[in-house]
Order: sequence, then structure tokens, then C-alpha cells
Amino acid sequence: MSRPLDPSAPRPLSFTGTDGVMLRADARGDPHAPVVLFLHGGGQTRHAWGGTAAALARDGRHAITLDLRGHGESDWAKGDAPYRLERFAADLRAVIDQLASPPALVGASLGGLTSLLAIGESEVQVATAAVLVDIAPRIEPEGAQRITSFMIGRPDGYASLDEVADAVADYTRQRSRPRDLESLKKNLRQLENGRYTWHWDPRFMGADGPAEIVDRERLFAAARRLAMPTLLVRGRESDILSDHGVQEFLSHLPNAQYVDVGGAGHMVAGDRNDAFTEAVRTFLARAVPL
Repeated sequence: MSRPLDPSAPRPLSFTGTDGVMLRADARGDPHAPVVLFLHGGGQTRHAWGGTAAALARDGRHAITLDLRGHGESDWAKGDAPYRLERFAADLRAVIDQLASPPALVGASLGGLTSLLAIGESEVQVATAAVLVDIAPRIEPEGAQRITSFMIGRPDGYASLDEVADAVADYTRQRSRPRDLESLKKNLRQLENGRYTWHWDPRFMGADGPAEIVDRERLFAAARRLAMPTLLVRGRESDILSDHGVQEFLSHLPNAQYVDVGGAGHMVAGDRNDAFTEAVRTFLARAVPL
């Protein structure tokens, strides 16, 4: 007798974004169930969402985790200004057009701003609900600089997985040093010389990167158009999203829900995956009931 399929096991998917960019994804759960589409932060990959996506699949949802353009196994973009926020938002709308129905969106940092712009600047409903993870139109410049320094600080890469683990431990202050070094490979590319670099196109952090992340007026205008249920999740120790940034966002969208996750920094899902997953599950149970 064959064993029943594990709903939390990932299945490979692909979508076509704008400019013909191929976007890779993993799907978990019932393909006919309501979709939850996860968008990672800048420099991350779809694997950042594994635990939460598996939990939602077991709940009976169709969880899809997407590699953004230039990240993970998705294509690197070609042409001018390939990594502007508008391009990410256009990719997202293209992916949604390839789904049977609008999804609930869960986006962290860059993924959250991508969701915000895609929803707020669309003339039709593209999502049933939105979860923004440690991001709002106002971000703290010191925290943003710390991220930038980490992402571009080793252009020649790392000699070993141990070096990568040390760098991650130094940056993610809320977590202990990674023990499973092999698991780090999901976020890395190994070059011909044996060194490891992060799994994203270096142009992402160049002049053609998402400069719109500091255009607060445009982002607040988009936020005011979030007519669907919305949840803002902040890591209490975050140096990107401050209390002031939270309150400013909520003043523009007073019907939004808000959760503050203790013991977590900017990478909320990685720092406190249990608390983050429970917050998302509780929100979706009310916003998009099965």
C-alpha cells in the first residue's frame, strides 16, 4: 500500500515574469485550495519560507514560495534597470495572472514593498489579503545601511561554508550560529574557483536596483489603496522598521492588523518562525477562511 502524499512536501513550479524572465517556485498543499504566495526579501530565496509554507499547506492551503527575479533559481534579468521595484511588482502581477484566482500575499522587506506596489497601483483586485513582514514605506537608514554592508561586504565571496556561517551569525544577532552548514547551500552559488557567493545577481545592489523603496509618497499612496485585509508583522528588535514607522503606516491604513514579534529582528520568519507562523495562520483563518 502506498503512503499518502505529504501535503507539506515541495513541488517545483515555474512562472513567466515580465521581459520573459523565468521565475522558479515551490508549491505545497492542495492545488485547488486558496493560494498563499510568499515573496522573500532582497538577497534571500524562496527557501526562507519553508517552515511557514509547510504549516499552511498542512492547514489545507496552497502555499507557493517564489524566487524573485535575479534571486535563487530564477533568471537573472536583462536590459535596462532590471531590478527596479516596478519590475518586481510587474513580475508579481504576471505571476498572479497565471494563477486560477487572486492569492493572499506574504512579503518580507523587498517582497512586502513589491506586494504593496503591485496591489496599490493595480486597477483590478490582485490579492485577497496582504501580510507585510517588517517593512513599511518608512525604513530606518541605519538598518538599511547594515543590510547593504552585509550584502556587498564580501564581493569575492567566502572560502568555506564555515566562513558563511560566521558571517550569518554576526549579522543575525537574534539567532545562534547555523549548525547545519549544508542547509546554507540553498542560498549560495559555488563558483568555479570553489568560493561561495550569495544566490543573487550582483546588479541587484547596483544603480539599477529598487530605488523606489525610499519613495515614501508613492508607497503611502499605494498603502492607502489596500482595500483587502492587511497584517503588518514587525520584529521587535528590528533596525529597519521602527515604532514610528509602524504608527505612521497604521495612520494611513487604520483597519490594518499589527503583530509585534518579540525576540525577532528584521528577518522575523527566520528568527522566530513559530511565532511568525502562528500570527500568519491566525490572520488568514479570519481574512481568507477555508
